[in-house]
Amino acid sequence: MSEVVRETMEYDVVIVGAGPAGLSAAIRLKQLDADLQVVVLEKGSEVGAHILSGAVLDPCGLDALIPDWKEKGAPLNVPVKEDNFYMLGEAGEIRIPNFPMPPLMNNHGNYIVSMGNVTRWMAEQAEALGVEIFPGMACSELVYEGDRLKGVVAGVFGLEADGSIGENTEPGMELHGKYVFLSEGVRGSLSKEVIEKYNLAEGHEPQKFGLGMKEIWEIDPEKHKEGSVTHTMGWPLNGNAGGGSFIYHLENNQVYVGFVVHLNYKNPHLYPYMEFQRFKHHPMVAELLKGGKRVAYGARAISEGGYQSMPKMVAPGVALLGCSVGMVNVPRIKGNHNAMLSGMAAAEAAHEAIKAGREGDELTAYETEVRKGAIGKDLKKVRNVKPMWSKWGLLPSLVLGGLDMWTNTFGFSLFGTLKHGKNDADSTEPAAAHKEISYPKPDGTLSFDRLTNVSFSMTNHEESQPAHLHLKDASLPISVNLPKYAEPAQRYCPAGVYEIVEKEGEQHFVINFQNCVHCKTCDIKDPSQNINWTTPQGGDGPNYPNM
Repeated sequence: MSEVVRETMEYDVVIVGAGPAGLSAAIRLKQLDADLQVVVLEKGSEVGAHILSGAVLDPCGLDALIPDWKEKGAPLNVPVKEDNFYMLGEAGEIRIPNFPMPPLMNNHGNYIVSMGNVTRWMAEQAEALGVEIFPGMACSELVYEGDRLKGVVAGVFGLEADGSIGENTEPGMELHGKYVFLSEGVRGSLSKEVIEKYNLAEGHEPQKFGLGMKEIWEIDPEKHKEGSVTHTMGWPLNGNAGGGSFIYHLENNQVYVGFVVHLNYKNPHLYPYMEFQRFKHHPMVAELLKGGKRVAYGARAISEGGYQSMPKMVAPGVALLGCSVGMVNVPRIKGNHNAMLSGMAAAEAAHEAIKAGREGDELTAYETEVRKGAIGKDLKKVRNVKPMWSKWGLLPSLVLGGLDMWTNTFGFSLFGTLKHGKNDADSTEPAAAHKEISYPKPDGTLSFDRLTNVSFSMTNHEESQPAHLHLKDASLPISVNLPKYAEPAQRYCPAGVYEIVEKEGEQHFVINFQNCVHCKTCDIKDPSQNINWTTPQGGDGPNYPNM
């Protein structure tokens, strides 16, 4: 596309992604200076269409951003009333008492929310302040000026299937800013490019990830307990992988049922989606869901590396926000509050720079605030929980991780700062070293096949466009991944994008990009690091109603 001449638009700050981080940045910029020209570009068909989170929201970020959010009608309607922790076995469960838990694990004062609806409301607040928000505008390229990142290319539509320009191609436009904020969420394609180009990960631990899958269920009103929060560990994953579940009772007799699998698992035969489906057949969960119906499904990757995995967050002209950096507090399963705080911090740093007549430099004040302020303090307390779990397994990490969180409450750790070691792709071991795992067939009542569930994500991609999932070497899936790893893409994708099919006696790797729910797991977990996730044309992908 380099030969294409595009129109340009100039702004003070260009923000990619209308999630909690990007919208918080936009709101804060306009609070500081109503005359600043701020634009937010969102690849989803509407704000919130691609937002998927648990979610129990710590409102501290919203308190700082919009103190009168209750009066303004923010959709935080279900305060947490009770916390439950269970260790599951195949046929039963053991309740873990709350009293040994470190104080930070208490959900008192938090809210069960749809982050999709929260971001829709935040977008209304931003637009009321004069922020321009353009949904359906995927940002597909970065624009550089010398060493500086100057802007993005957005709104390219109608490319031919091979990626070439056709007579119906709309080339999009360049949006330039004094500063560009990338708030794409986990493993964003532009953020990945910036991290590599400017070597921002040097000196930091590899980022770690989990795969989160979620269904919304309408259940029997007799079983519904609005405000109840339950987390489980153990079965069905046991020693095969780290992870666990969440069950959150929101309003209208609805329940969020979610399952997280840490992506550093070794056995390539593991099938995360089927682990989730099997989980719902546990007696405790099956009884809750009996007589109910699933109304929505989705999946996305979760950044889990925490404090020691956050890369450098700034380069000339650009800042990485929220999950583009990785700000999830793993034991709390919360990152939205930190995303909001990061957006505010970036906005304040950019405002000061612009007021001083600067542009296109590194917003070092933003990075300092993140690492030394509320976000850094939140993540530093729990920095060893994930590496403990990875190195020593579930039970030792529960005991030692709990001890470490308690001592960190008083400002010190007996363990220092543990390292993560391998990235998640390198953690995958050859299939021959592991036994295959047999999974029961979905029953269509509690458990469902992938393609049926994907239909409940309202996912749609224009089929004539180029596939947004690129193979660096088209031969590797069959020549390397299949014989060595039993081609795990067939299993780790929660949307059935990848499959091996046999044609005329030969095996072929097929990419059904139309199914993609934009979770990015393939970009993370492929053992050959051969799959590159990029943005499809704007508006395509899932259309989550209430996630």
